[in-house]
Amino acid sequence: MSNEKRKLLVTSALPYANGPIHLGHLVEYLQTEIWCRFQRLMGNTCVYVCADDAHGTPIMLRARQEGLEPQELIDEVWKNHTRDFSDFLIEFDSYYTTHSPENRKFAESIYQELKKNGHISKKTIRQAYDEEAEMFLPDRFIKGTCPICRAEDQYGDACESCGTTYTPSDLIDPVSVVSGKAPAERDSEHHFFKLADFEEMLKEWTRGDKMQPEIGNKLQEWFDAGLKDWDISRDAPYWGFEIPGAQGKFFYVWMDAPIGYMASYQKYCEKQGLNFDEAWKKDSEWELYHFIGKDIAYFHTLFWPAMLAGSGYRTPTAVFAHGFLTVGGQKMSKSRGTFIKARTWLDHLNPEFLRYYFTAKLGPGVDDINLNLEDFVFRVNSDLVGKFVNIASRCAGFLRKKFDNTLSNELDNPALYEEFLEEGKKIAACYENREFSRAMRTIMGLADKANQYIDEEKPWVLVKDEATQDKAHWVCSQGINLFRVLITYLKPVLPDTARRSEEFLKIAPLQWDSVLTPLKGHEINVFEPLMNRVDDSQVEAMVEASRENTR
Repeated sequence: MSNEKRKLLVTSALPYANGPIHLGHLVEYLQTEIWCRFQRLMGNTCVYVCADDAHGTPIMLRARQEGLEPQELIDEVWKNHTRDFSDFLIEFDSYYTTHSPENRKFAESIYQELKKNGHISKKTIRQAYDEEAEMFLPDRFIKGTCPICRAEDQYGDACESCGTTYTPSDLIDPVSVVSGKAPAERDSEHHFFKLADFEEMLKEWTRGDKMQPEIGNKLQEWFDAGLKDWDISRDAPYWGFEIPGAQGKFFYVWMDAPIGYMASYQKYCEKQGLNFDEAWKKDSEWELYHFIGKDIAYFHTLFWPAMLAGSGYRTPTAVFAHGFLTVGGQKMSKSRGTFIKARTWLDHLNPEFLRYYFTAKLGPGVDDINLNLEDFVFRVNSDLVGKFVNIASRCAGFLRKKFDNTLSNELDNPALYEEFLEEGKKIAACYENREFSRAMRTIMGLADKANQYIDEEKPWVLVKDEATQDKAHWVCSQGINLFRVLITYLKPVLPDTARRSEEFLKIAPLQWDSVLTPLKGHEINVFEPLMNRVDDSQVEAMVEASRENTR
Protein backbone atom coordinates (compact mmCIF):
# COMPACT_ATOMS: atom_id res chain seq x y z
CA MET A 1 0.00 0.00 0.00
CA SER A 2 1.20 3.50 -0.82
CA ASN A 3 2.29 5.73 2.05
CA GLU A 4 0.72 8.73 0.33
CA LYS A 5 -2.32 9.88 2.28
CA ARG A 6 -5.61 10.01 0.43
CA LYS A 7 -8.65 12.29 0.56
CA LEU A 8 -11.94 10.43 0.39
CA LEU A 9 -15.56 11.60 0.38
CA VAL A 10 -17.87 8.69 1.13
CA THR A 11 -21.66 8.39 1.15
CA SER A 12 -24.35 5.86 1.96
CA ALA A 13 -27.73 5.90 0.24
CA LEU A 14 -30.22 8.13 2.03
CA PRO A 15 -32.76 6.43 4.30
CA TYR A 16 -36.32 7.47 3.56
CA ALA A 17 -37.79 9.82 6.16
CA ASN A 18 -41.10 8.04 6.73
CA GLY A 19 -40.15 5.21 9.06
CA PRO A 20 -37.58 3.81 11.51
CA ILE A 21 -34.17 2.31 10.78
CA HIS A 22 -34.21 -1.51 10.76
CA LEU A 23 -31.51 -4.16 10.48
CA GLY A 24 -31.85 -4.32 6.70
CA HIS A 25 -30.83 -0.65 6.52
CA LEU A 26 -27.91 -1.21 8.86
CA VAL A 27 -26.11 -3.57 6.47
CA GLU A 28 -25.25 -0.56 4.33
CA TYR A 29 -24.46 2.00 7.02
CA LEU A 30 -22.27 -0.42 8.95
CA GLN A 31 -20.42 -1.52 5.82
CA THR A 32 -19.76 2.10 4.84
CA GLU A 33 -18.89 3.36 8.29
CA ILE A 34 -16.48 0.50 9.04
CA TRP A 35 -14.73 1.18 5.73
CA CYS A 36 -14.47 4.87 6.66
CA ARG A 37 -13.12 4.08 10.12
CA PHE A 38 -10.46 1.88 8.50
CA GLN A 39 -9.46 4.69 6.14
CA ARG A 40 -9.02 7.09 9.06
CA LEU A 41 -7.09 4.45 11.00
CA MET A 42 -4.67 4.35 8.05
CA GLY A 43 -4.19 8.12 8.37
CA ASN A 44 -6.30 9.08 5.34
CA THR A 45 -8.70 12.02 5.30
CA CYS A 46 -12.14 10.44 5.03
CA VAL A 47 -15.38 12.44 5.22
CA TYR A 48 -18.57 10.40 5.59
CA VAL A 49 -21.82 12.21 4.72
CA CYS A 50 -25.44 11.16 4.51
CA ALA A 51 -28.93 12.62 4.99
CA ASP A 52 -32.57 11.74 5.34
CA ASP A 53 -34.37 11.44 1.99
CA ALA A 54 -37.19 13.76 2.98
CA HIS A 55 -39.32 14.34 -0.14
CA GLY A 56 -42.07 12.58 -2.05
CA THR A 57 -45.75 11.72 -1.94
CA PRO A 58 -45.42 8.92 0.68
CA ILE A 59 -44.19 11.46 3.24
CA MET A 60 -46.94 13.90 2.31
CA LEU A 61 -49.64 11.23 2.73
CA ARG A 62 -48.26 9.80 5.95
CA ALA A 63 -48.06 13.27 7.48
CA ARG A 64 -51.66 13.84 6.47
CA GLN A 65 -52.72 10.54 8.08
CA GLU A 66 -51.00 11.49 11.33
CA GLY A 67 -52.39 15.02 11.37
CA LEU A 68 -48.95 16.57 10.94
CA GLU A 69 -47.30 18.96 8.53
CA PRO A 70 -44.67 17.15 6.39
CA GLN A 71 -41.95 19.28 8.04
CA GLU A 72 -43.04 18.06 11.49
CA LEU A 73 -42.92 14.43 10.34
CA ILE A 74 -39.47 14.62 8.76
CA ASP A 75 -38.05 16.50 11.75
CA GLU A 76 -39.26 13.77 14.10
CA VAL A 77 -37.97 10.97 11.87
CA TRP A 78 -34.60 12.73 11.54
CA LYS A 79 -34.24 12.80 15.33
CA ASN A 80 -35.03 9.08 15.58
CA HIS A 81 -32.68 8.15 12.72
CA THR A 82 -29.76 10.11 14.14
CA ARG A 83 -30.30 8.61 17.59
CA ASP A 84 -30.38 5.05 16.23
CA PHE A 85 -27.28 5.58 14.10
CA SER A 86 -25.40 7.13 17.01
CA ASP A 87 -26.31 4.27 19.35
CA PHE A 88 -25.01 1.79 16.74
CA LEU A 89 -21.74 3.76 16.87
CA ILE A 90 -22.21 4.95 13.29
CA GLU A 91 -20.44 8.30 13.12
CA PHE A 92 -21.24 10.61 10.22
CA ASP A 93 -19.22 13.75 9.64
CA SER A 94 -22.48 15.27 8.40
CA TYR A 95 -25.98 13.80 8.64
CA TYR A 96 -28.41 16.24 7.04
CA THR A 97 -31.74 16.29 5.21
CA THR A 98 -32.67 16.70 1.54
CA HIS A 99 -35.29 19.27 2.61
CA SER A 100 -32.65 21.96 3.09
CA PRO A 101 -31.73 25.29 1.52
CA GLU A 102 -28.43 23.78 0.36
CA ASN A 103 -30.20 20.96 -1.44
CA ARG A 104 -32.68 23.33 -3.07
CA LYS A 105 -29.80 25.49 -4.32
CA PHE A 106 -27.91 22.55 -5.85
CA ALA A 107 -31.05 20.95 -7.34
CA GLU A 108 -32.05 24.20 -9.01
CA SER A 109 -28.55 25.02 -10.28
CA ILE A 110 -27.97 21.51 -11.66
CA TYR A 111 -31.36 21.60 -13.38
CA GLN A 112 -30.68 25.04 -14.86
CA GLU A 113 -27.26 23.92 -16.11
CA LEU A 114 -28.68 20.76 -17.68
CA LYS A 115 -31.43 22.84 -19.29
CA LYS A 116 -28.95 25.42 -20.58
CA ASN A 117 -26.86 22.63 -22.12
CA GLY A 118 -29.87 21.16 -23.93
CA HIS A 119 -30.32 18.07 -21.75
CA ILE A 120 -33.87 18.85 -20.55
CA SER A 121 -36.97 18.43 -22.70
CA LYS A 122 -40.71 18.78 -22.08
CA LYS A 123 -43.45 16.54 -23.34
CA THR A 124 -47.04 15.75 -22.52
CA ILE A 125 -47.58 12.29 -21.12
CA ARG A 126 -50.56 10.25 -20.08
CA GLN A 127 -50.19 9.67 -16.39
CA ALA A 128 -51.89 7.50 -13.79
CA TYR A 129 -54.56 9.41 -11.89
CA ASP A 130 -56.53 8.23 -8.87
CA GLU A 131 -60.02 9.64 -9.43
CA GLU A 132 -61.14 8.73 -5.93
CA ALA A 133 -58.16 10.44 -4.24
CA GLU A 134 -58.11 13.22 -6.86
CA MET A 135 -54.37 13.12 -7.42
CA PHE A 136 -51.77 12.01 -9.91
CA LEU A 137 -50.10 8.90 -8.62
CA PRO A 138 -46.34 8.75 -8.12
CA ASP A 139 -44.69 5.60 -9.41
CA ARG A 140 -44.33 4.07 -5.96
CA PHE A 141 -48.07 4.45 -5.36
CA ILE A 142 -48.94 2.09 -8.16
CA LYS A 143 -48.38 -1.63 -7.88
CA GLY A 144 -48.75 -4.43 -10.36
CA THR A 145 -46.96 -7.24 -12.15
CA CYS A 146 -43.51 -6.59 -13.68
CA PRO A 147 -43.77 -6.58 -17.49
CA ILE A 148 -40.33 -8.21 -17.84
CA CYS A 149 -40.04 -11.00 -15.24
CA ARG A 150 -43.74 -11.21 -14.24
CA ALA A 151 -42.97 -10.75 -10.52
CA GLU A 152 -46.15 -9.65 -8.74
CA ASP A 153 -46.71 -6.78 -6.32
CA GLN A 154 -44.00 -4.54 -7.84
CA TYR A 155 -43.85 -0.75 -7.68
CA GLY A 156 -44.49 1.43 -10.69
CA ASP A 157 -40.91 2.61 -11.21
CA ALA A 158 -38.70 -0.45 -10.83
CA CYS A 159 -38.89 -4.18 -10.21
CA GLU A 160 -37.22 -5.32 -7.00
CA SER A 161 -36.95 -8.82 -8.43
CA CYS A 162 -35.14 -8.25 -11.75
CA GLY A 163 -33.98 -4.63 -11.34
CA THR A 164 -35.64 -3.33 -14.51
CA THR A 165 -36.91 0.26 -14.48
CA TYR A 166 -40.08 1.21 -16.36
CA THR A 167 -43.10 3.53 -16.22
CA PRO A 168 -46.31 2.68 -14.34
CA SER A 169 -48.15 2.24 -17.65
CA ASP A 170 -45.86 -0.70 -18.40
CA LEU A 171 -47.14 -2.61 -15.35
CA ILE A 172 -49.58 -5.48 -15.83
CA ASP A 173 -52.85 -5.03 -13.87
CA PRO A 174 -51.80 -1.82 -12.03
CA VAL A 175 -53.73 -0.59 -8.98
CA SER A 176 -53.50 2.55 -6.84
CA VAL A 177 -51.94 2.01 -3.44
CA VAL A 178 -54.04 4.93 -2.11
CA SER A 179 -57.52 3.69 -3.05
CA GLY A 180 -56.92 0.13 -4.31
CA LYS A 181 -58.69 1.01 -7.57
CA ALA A 182 -57.29 0.71 -11.07
CA PRO A 183 -55.90 4.15 -11.95
CA ALA A 184 -57.31 6.25 -14.77
CA GLU A 185 -55.06 8.20 -17.14
CA ARG A 186 -54.80 11.96 -17.69
CA ASP A 187 -52.51 14.18 -19.73
CA SER A 188 -49.80 16.24 -18.02
CA GLU A 189 -46.73 18.09 -19.26
CA HIS A 190 -43.53 16.77 -17.70
CA HIS A 191 -39.83 17.62 -17.71
CA PHE A 192 -37.37 14.97 -18.88
CA PHE A 193 -33.63 14.47 -18.54
CA LYS A 194 -32.19 13.24 -21.85
CA LEU A 195 -30.10 10.36 -20.54
CA ALA A 196 -29.24 9.13 -24.03
CA ASP A 197 -27.15 12.30 -24.52
CA PHE A 198 -24.64 10.72 -22.14
CA GLU A 199 -24.46 7.20 -23.57
CA GLU A 200 -20.85 7.44 -24.74
CA MET A 201 -19.75 9.22 -21.59
CA LEU A 202 -21.44 6.57 -19.44
CA LYS A 203 -19.94 3.69 -21.41
CA GLU A 204 -16.52 5.24 -20.87
CA TRP A 205 -17.19 5.97 -17.19
CA THR A 206 -18.40 2.43 -16.45
CA ARG A 207 -15.25 0.80 -17.80
CA GLY A 208 -12.63 -0.37 -15.31
CA ASP A 209 -13.29 -0.77 -11.61
CA LYS A 210 -16.04 1.81 -11.09
CA MET A 211 -18.40 -0.95 -9.92
CA GLN A 212 -18.64 -4.68 -9.27
CA PRO A 213 -18.84 -7.05 -12.25
CA GLU A 214 -22.45 -7.98 -11.42
CA ILE A 215 -23.52 -4.32 -11.67
CA GLY A 216 -21.43 -3.80 -14.79
CA ASN A 217 -23.22 -6.72 -16.46
CA LYS A 218 -26.58 -5.22 -15.52
CA LEU A 219 -25.51 -1.89 -17.00
CA GLN A 220 -24.67 -3.56 -20.27
CA GLU A 221 -28.21 -4.93 -20.40
CA TRP A 222 -29.53 -1.39 -19.95
CA PHE A 223 -27.23 -0.07 -22.67
CA ASP A 224 -28.36 -2.86 -24.99
CA ALA A 225 -32.01 -1.98 -24.35
CA GLY A 226 -31.32 1.70 -25.08
CA LEU A 227 -31.21 4.61 -22.64
CA LYS A 228 -34.56 6.37 -22.24
CA ASP A 229 -35.41 9.92 -21.24
CA TRP A 230 -35.97 10.16 -17.48
CA ASP A 231 -39.06 11.90 -16.12
CA ILE A 232 -37.73 14.24 -13.41
CA SER A 233 -40.96 16.10 -12.59
CA ARG A 234 -44.08 15.38 -10.57
CA ASP A 235 -47.42 17.17 -10.36
CA ALA A 236 -48.87 18.96 -7.38
CA PRO A 237 -49.81 18.04 -4.72
CA TYR A 238 -46.23 16.95 -3.97
CA TRP A 239 -43.84 17.38 -1.04
CA GLY A 240 -40.56 18.65 -2.48
CA PHE A 241 -38.95 21.50 -4.38
CA GLU A 242 -40.89 23.29 -7.09
CA ILE A 243 -39.08 23.40 -10.44
CA PRO A 244 -37.96 26.96 -11.25
CA GLY A 245 -40.29 28.56 -13.77
CA ALA A 246 -42.72 25.63 -13.77
CA GLN A 247 -45.60 26.34 -11.39
CA GLY A 248 -47.25 23.21 -9.97
CA LYS A 249 -44.36 20.99 -11.09
CA PHE A 250 -41.91 19.56 -8.57
CA PHE A 251 -38.58 17.77 -8.79
CA TYR A 252 -39.10 14.01 -8.59
CA VAL A 253 -37.61 12.73 -5.32
CA TRP A 254 -34.94 10.75 -7.19
CA MET A 255 -33.76 13.95 -8.85
CA ASP A 256 -32.87 15.73 -5.62
CA ALA A 257 -32.08 12.70 -3.39
CA PRO A 258 -28.51 12.03 -4.64
CA ILE A 259 -27.94 15.78 -4.77
CA GLY A 260 -28.40 15.44 -1.00
CA TYR A 261 -24.85 14.06 -0.86
CA MET A 262 -23.61 17.42 -2.13
CA ALA A 263 -25.86 19.37 0.24
CA SER A 264 -24.70 17.38 3.25
CA TYR A 265 -21.08 17.90 2.28
CA GLN A 266 -21.72 21.62 1.74
CA LYS A 267 -23.11 21.80 5.28
CA TYR A 268 -19.96 20.05 6.55
CA CYS A 269 -17.73 22.47 4.62
CA GLU A 270 -19.55 25.46 6.12
CA LYS A 271 -18.96 24.13 9.64
CA GLN A 272 -15.32 23.23 8.99
CA GLY A 273 -14.39 26.23 6.85
CA LEU A 274 -13.53 24.03 3.85
CA ASN A 275 -13.85 24.58 0.11
CA PHE A 276 -16.74 22.53 -1.34
CA ASP A 277 -15.43 22.73 -4.91
CA GLU A 278 -12.15 20.97 -4.09
CA ALA A 279 -13.97 17.65 -3.73
CA TRP A 280 -16.58 18.18 -6.47
CA LYS A 281 -14.68 19.88 -9.30
CA LYS A 282 -13.91 17.86 -12.42
CA ASP A 283 -10.17 17.50 -11.81
CA SER A 284 -10.46 16.93 -8.06
CA GLU A 285 -7.76 14.92 -6.27
CA TRP A 286 -10.44 13.71 -3.87
CA GLU A 287 -11.92 10.24 -4.33
CA LEU A 288 -15.73 9.96 -4.25
CA TYR A 289 -17.37 6.68 -3.23
CA HIS A 290 -21.05 5.76 -2.99
CA PHE A 291 -22.21 2.70 -1.03
CA ILE A 292 -25.71 1.60 -2.12
CA GLY A 293 -28.13 -1.32 -2.21
CA LYS A 294 -28.11 -3.26 -5.46
CA ASP A 295 -31.75 -2.27 -6.10
CA ILE A 296 -30.83 1.39 -6.76
CA ALA A 297 -27.86 0.79 -9.06
CA TYR A 298 -29.74 2.25 -12.06
CA PHE A 299 -30.01 5.65 -10.42
CA HIS A 300 -26.42 5.75 -9.15
CA THR A 301 -24.59 4.33 -12.17
CA LEU A 302 -26.55 6.00 -14.97
CA PHE A 303 -28.65 9.02 -13.96
CA TRP A 304 -26.39 10.35 -11.22
CA PRO A 305 -23.04 10.38 -13.10
CA ALA A 306 -24.81 11.74 -16.19
CA MET A 307 -26.41 14.57 -14.16
CA LEU A 308 -23.03 15.42 -12.64
CA ALA A 309 -21.20 15.37 -15.95
CA GLY A 310 -23.93 17.40 -17.66
CA SER A 311 -23.78 20.15 -15.04
CA GLY A 312 -20.00 20.49 -14.79
CA TYR A 313 -19.20 18.39 -11.73
CA ARG A 314 -16.89 15.42 -11.22
CA THR A 315 -18.22 11.86 -11.42
CA PRO A 316 -17.89 9.18 -8.70
CA THR A 317 -14.63 7.25 -8.33
CA ALA A 318 -16.65 4.10 -7.71
CA VAL A 319 -20.10 2.88 -6.69
CA PHE A 320 -20.18 -0.15 -4.37
CA ALA A 321 -23.44 -2.13 -4.21
CA HIS A 322 -24.41 -4.69 -1.58
CA GLY A 323 -27.14 -7.31 -1.31
CA PHE A 324 -30.18 -7.49 0.92
CA LEU A 325 -30.51 -8.90 4.44
CA THR A 326 -32.41 -12.08 5.15
CA VAL A 327 -33.13 -13.36 8.66
CA GLY A 328 -33.13 -17.12 9.08
CA GLY A 329 -32.75 -17.45 5.32
CA GLN A 330 -36.01 -15.62 4.61
CA LYS A 331 -37.20 -12.09 3.93
CA MET A 332 -37.65 -10.12 7.14
CA SER A 333 -41.10 -10.88 8.53
CA LYS A 334 -43.20 -8.93 11.01
CA SER A 335 -45.29 -11.96 11.94
CA ARG A 336 -42.21 -14.09 12.69
CA GLY A 337 -40.57 -11.30 14.69
CA THR A 338 -37.66 -11.07 12.25
CA PHE A 339 -38.47 -7.56 11.01
CA ILE A 340 -36.19 -6.12 13.66
CA LYS A 341 -35.92 -2.38 14.17
CA ALA A 342 -32.58 -0.88 15.16
CA ARG A 343 -34.10 0.38 18.40
CA THR A 344 -35.47 -3.05 19.29
CA TRP A 345 -32.01 -4.55 18.87
CA LEU A 346 -30.48 -1.81 21.02
CA ASP A 347 -33.06 -2.49 23.75
CA HIS A 348 -31.81 -6.07 24.06
CA LEU A 349 -28.32 -6.56 22.62
CA ASN A 350 -24.91 -4.93 22.32
CA PRO A 351 -24.68 -2.97 19.02
CA GLU A 352 -21.06 -4.07 18.55
CA PHE A 353 -22.20 -7.67 18.35
CA LEU A 354 -24.25 -6.89 15.23
CA ARG A 355 -21.40 -4.79 13.83
CA TYR A 356 -19.10 -7.80 14.15
CA TYR A 357 -21.60 -10.34 12.82
CA PHE A 358 -22.41 -8.30 9.70
CA THR A 359 -18.70 -7.67 9.13
CA ALA A 360 -18.00 -11.39 9.38
CA LYS A 361 -20.62 -11.94 6.65
CA LEU A 362 -19.90 -9.08 4.23
CA GLY A 363 -17.87 -9.54 1.08
CA PRO A 364 -17.11 -7.29 -1.90
CA GLY A 365 -19.99 -8.60 -4.04
CA VAL A 366 -23.74 -8.05 -4.19
CA ASP A 367 -24.85 -11.34 -2.65
CA ASP A 368 -27.52 -11.16 0.04
CA ILE A 369 -26.34 -11.79 3.60
CA ASN A 370 -28.20 -13.85 6.16
CA LEU A 371 -28.63 -13.19 9.87
CA ASN A 372 -28.99 -16.61 11.49
CA LEU A 373 -29.74 -15.87 15.13
CA GLU A 374 -28.41 -19.20 16.44
CA ASP A 375 -25.19 -18.72 14.48
CA PHE A 376 -25.04 -15.13 15.73
CA VAL A 377 -25.05 -16.27 19.38
CA PHE A 378 -22.46 -18.95 18.70
CA ARG A 379 -20.14 -16.73 16.67
CA VAL A 380 -20.16 -13.77 19.07
CA ASN A 381 -19.57 -15.98 22.10
CA SER A 382 -16.90 -18.03 20.34
CA ASP A 383 -15.02 -15.31 18.44
CA LEU A 384 -15.31 -12.16 20.50
CA VAL A 385 -15.64 -13.50 24.04
CA GLY A 386 -14.03 -16.93 23.82
CA LYS A 387 -11.10 -16.02 21.56
CA PHE A 388 -10.41 -12.30 21.38
CA VAL A 389 -11.25 -10.87 24.84
CA ASN A 390 -9.99 -14.08 26.45
CA ILE A 391 -6.40 -13.19 25.46
CA ALA A 392 -6.40 -10.05 27.61
CA SER A 393 -8.41 -11.46 30.50
CA ARG A 394 -6.19 -14.52 30.99
CA CYS A 395 -2.93 -12.51 30.94
CA ALA A 396 -3.99 -9.37 32.83
CA GLY A 397 -4.69 -11.18 36.12
CA PHE A 398 -1.12 -12.48 36.43
CA LEU A 399 0.31 -9.04 35.57
CA ARG A 400 -1.81 -7.48 38.32
CA LYS A 401 -1.05 -10.09 41.00
CA LYS A 402 2.66 -10.60 40.35
CA PHE A 403 4.09 -7.80 38.25
CA ASP A 404 2.47 -4.50 39.39
CA ASN A 405 0.44 -4.18 36.19
CA THR A 406 3.67 -3.52 34.28
CA LEU A 407 4.71 -5.23 31.07
CA SER A 408 8.14 -6.81 30.78
CA ASN A 409 11.05 -5.14 29.00
CA GLU A 410 11.27 -8.05 26.56
CA LEU A 411 8.82 -10.03 24.45
CA ASP A 412 8.93 -13.77 24.93
CA ASN A 413 8.43 -14.52 21.21
CA PRO A 414 9.31 -11.58 18.91
CA ALA A 415 8.88 -13.77 15.83
CA LEU A 416 5.21 -14.39 16.72
CA TYR A 417 4.68 -10.64 17.12
CA GLU A 418 6.23 -10.04 13.70
CA GLU A 419 3.93 -12.68 12.22
CA PHE A 420 0.93 -10.75 13.57
CA LEU A 421 2.27 -7.55 12.00
CA GLU A 422 2.85 -9.28 8.66
CA GLU A 423 -0.73 -10.56 8.62
CA GLY A 424 -1.83 -6.97 9.20
CA LYS A 425 -0.85 -6.13 5.62
CA LYS A 426 -3.31 -8.75 4.33
CA ILE A 427 -6.01 -7.58 6.72
CA ALA A 428 -5.58 -3.96 5.58
CA ALA A 429 -5.92 -5.05 1.94
CA CYS A 430 -9.11 -6.95 2.85
CA TYR A 431 -10.62 -3.87 4.52
CA GLU A 432 -9.67 -1.69 1.55
CA ASN A 433 -11.27 -4.12 -0.92
CA ARG A 434 -14.38 -4.60 1.28
CA GLU A 435 -13.49 -8.25 1.86
CA PHE A 436 -14.64 -7.88 5.43
CA SER A 437 -15.46 -11.53 6.07
CA ARG A 438 -11.95 -12.56 5.01
CA ALA A 439 -10.45 -9.91 7.30
CA MET A 440 -12.46 -11.25 10.27
CA ARG A 441 -11.42 -14.86 9.50
CA THR A 442 -7.78 -13.81 9.42
CA ILE A 443 -8.07 -11.85 12.68
CA MET A 444 -9.78 -14.74 14.47
CA GLY A 445 -7.12 -17.08 13.12
CA LEU A 446 -4.54 -14.87 14.82
CA ALA A 447 -6.61 -14.89 18.03
CA ASP A 448 -6.49 -18.69 17.91
CA LYS A 449 -2.70 -18.53 17.57
CA ALA A 450 -2.40 -16.17 20.53
CA ASN A 451 -4.51 -18.45 22.72
CA GLN A 452 -2.60 -21.50 21.53
CA TYR A 453 0.68 -19.76 22.43
CA ILE A 454 -0.61 -18.99 25.95
CA ASP A 455 -1.89 -22.57 26.33
CA GLU A 456 1.49 -23.98 25.36
CA GLU A 457 3.52 -21.65 27.62
CA LYS A 458 1.17 -22.11 30.63
CA PRO A 459 1.88 -18.88 32.57
CA TRP A 460 -0.33 -20.18 35.42
CA VAL A 461 2.32 -22.87 35.96
CA LEU A 462 5.34 -20.63 35.32
CA VAL A 463 4.27 -18.04 37.92
CA LYS A 464 4.26 -20.60 40.72
CA ASP A 465 8.04 -21.17 40.53
CA GLU A 466 10.38 -18.28 41.29
CA ALA A 467 12.85 -19.60 38.72
CA THR A 468 10.30 -19.24 35.91
CA GLN A 469 8.51 -16.08 37.03
CA ASP A 470 10.45 -13.90 34.57
CA LYS A 471 9.31 -16.24 31.81
CA ALA A 472 5.71 -15.91 33.04
CA HIS A 473 6.11 -12.12 32.93
CA TRP A 474 7.36 -12.27 29.33
CA VAL A 475 4.57 -14.62 28.23
CA CYS A 476 1.79 -12.50 29.73
CA SER A 477 3.34 -9.33 28.33
CA GLN A 478 3.51 -11.00 24.93
CA GLY A 479 -0.18 -11.92 25.23
CA ILE A 480 -1.15 -8.32 26.05
CA ASN A 481 0.86 -7.08 23.07
CA LEU A 482 -0.83 -9.56 20.77
CA PHE A 483 -4.19 -8.41 22.12
CA ARG A 484 -3.18 -4.82 21.34
CA VAL A 485 -2.43 -5.76 17.73
CA LEU A 486 -5.79 -7.53 17.38
CA ILE A 487 -7.87 -4.69 18.83
CA THR A 488 -6.12 -2.36 16.37
CA TYR A 489 -7.24 -4.63 13.52
CA LEU A 490 -10.76 -4.77 14.99
CA LYS A 491 -11.02 -1.07 15.85
CA PRO A 492 -13.13 -0.16 12.76
CA VAL A 493 -15.65 -2.83 13.78
CA LEU A 494 -15.58 -2.50 17.58
CA PRO A 495 -14.93 1.20 18.26
CA ASP A 496 -16.28 1.20 21.82
CA THR A 497 -14.35 -1.94 22.79
CA ALA A 498 -11.27 -0.33 21.22
CA ARG A 499 -11.77 2.81 23.31
CA ARG A 500 -12.06 0.79 26.53
CA SER A 501 -9.07 -1.34 25.50
CA GLU A 502 -7.01 1.83 25.02
CA GLU A 503 -8.00 2.87 28.56
CA PHE A 504 -7.00 -0.57 29.89
CA LEU A 505 -3.65 -0.38 28.07
CA LYS A 506 -3.12 3.30 29.07
CA ILE A 507 -2.30 4.31 25.52
CA ALA A 508 -3.30 7.07 23.09
CA PRO A 509 -5.99 6.24 20.50
CA LEU A 510 -4.59 3.55 18.21
CA GLN A 511 -3.68 4.13 14.57
CA TRP A 512 -2.94 1.26 12.18
CA ASP A 513 0.82 1.72 12.49
CA SER A 514 0.80 2.22 16.29
CA VAL A 515 1.55 -1.45 16.81
CA LEU A 516 4.74 -1.49 14.74
CA THR A 517 6.51 -1.03 18.07
CA PRO A 518 5.39 -3.31 20.95
CA LEU A 519 4.73 -2.02 24.46
CA LYS A 520 7.68 -2.77 26.77
CA GLY A 521 8.13 -1.79 30.41
CA HIS A 522 4.73 -0.13 30.15
CA GLU A 523 2.22 0.20 32.99
CA ILE A 524 -1.36 -0.84 32.26
CA ASN A 525 -4.61 -0.44 34.19
CA VAL A 526 -6.48 -3.17 36.04
CA PHE A 527 -8.42 -5.23 33.50
CA GLU A 528 -12.20 -4.77 33.47
CA PRO A 529 -14.38 -7.21 31.49
CA LEU A 530 -14.79 -5.91 27.94
CA MET A 531 -17.72 -8.07 26.83
CA ASN A 532 -20.32 -10.41 28.24
CA ARG A 533 -21.57 -13.54 26.50
CA VAL A 534 -24.85 -13.37 24.62
CA ASP A 535 -27.61 -15.42 26.17
CA ASP A 536 -30.28 -17.11 24.03
CA SER A 537 -32.94 -15.49 26.21
CA GLN A 538 -31.82 -12.01 25.08
CA VAL A 539 -32.31 -12.96 21.43
CA GLU A 540 -35.67 -14.57 22.17
CA ALA A 541 -36.82 -11.43 23.99
CA MET A 542 -35.80 -9.28 21.02
CA VAL A 543 -37.70 -11.49 18.56
CA GLU A 544 -40.76 -11.40 20.81
CA ALA A 545 -40.52 -7.61 21.10
CA SER A 546 -40.33 -7.38 17.30
CA ARG A 547 -43.58 -9.35 17.09
CA GLU A 548 -45.14 -7.06 19.68
CA ASN A 549 -44.08 -3.97 17.73
CA THR A 550 -46.34 -5.06 14.86
CA ARG A 551 -49.46 -5.78 16.88
